[in-house]
Amino acid sequence: MNHILIKLKREEELPRFLESNGFSVEDLSNGVLRVQREDELPVFLKVEDQQIFFEVDLGNIDEIISQDLLLSLLALNTEIIPASVGLDTTDASDRRLVLVESRETSDLSDQELLAVFDALELAVDKVTNLLSSVIHS
Repeated sequence: MNHILIKLKREEELPRFLESNGFSVEDLSNGVLRVQREDELPVFLKVEDQQIFFEVDLGNIDEIISQDLLLSLLALNTEIIPASVGLDTTDASDRRLVLVESRETSDLSDQELLAVFDALELAVDKVTNLLSSVIHS
């Protein structure tokens, strides 16, 4: 007999889905979730107007920031798609290097959501390698 696969579709609340897939979820103020898997960096999620925004804070960049570093990070964006490197300048005295991603929530599948976390993890590794080479040079 042929191997027949049946595709299932079900709906589940975001925090519960993440927890059932090995993430710890903390509900912060202003509708922000802090989501973390094992020893990975936390991912901050915020839902606004049918969009879910993902952000990983890689830390303050003021001590090592340079035009060359910013150009290297910008070039790295082509390698880490769908994630992107950004500079959070909300606090001008504490510029933060971040990874960002977003998705529409209207038809978000479980595989698509989990793929965002995988992409962010790979992006963290690539950015960390780049930063290590700058710091150790």
